[in-house]
Amino acid sequence: MYDLAKRLANRVQLTTDGHRVYLQAVELAFGTEIDYAMLVKLYSSDRAEGEVRYSPAECIGCRETKIIGKPNPRHISTSYAERQNLTMRMKMRRFTRLTNAFSKKLENHRWAVALHFMHYNFCRVHQTLRVTPAMEAGIADHVWSLEEVVALLDSQPASAVA
Repeated sequence: MYDLAKRLANRVQLTTDGHRVYLQAVELAFGTEIDYAMLVKLYSSDRAEGEVRYSPAECIGCRETKIIGKPNPRHISTSYAERQNLTMRMKMRRFTRLTNAFSKKLENHRWAVALHFMHYNFCRVHQTLRVTPAMEAGIADHVWSLEEVVALLDSQPASAVA
């Protein structure tokens, strides 16, 4: 949250799920300079006594809780973050469930995630945008090749890459 807070120039609206650690993390990182809400999903309890299953119970609704500032109720949603999580799980085997393709070192995991997002934002033309997200945001003027991404590593001092 501290990293996110220092990267933002303007006040934003943030929505998280009901995980309690977000309450303190958001407050410590942003103070009152954010419009923050929690979206807590409510699930049915249709499981039989002692039954365990892989999939969660059916979501039957949700509860929106405004925590800090004045979040716009129309924009209280975790859909974008959940979609990004799904994309990561589908595109990176390290994030698929019940996998043997895990990262043995945290450093390798970080590099895999960085490479995924670099490709996703700079190299991959998105169907709905018809350009890359970086081009849509105005921070790139062309679709990057993988050679250009690798060249970024070659241009960094060894201490920055390691």
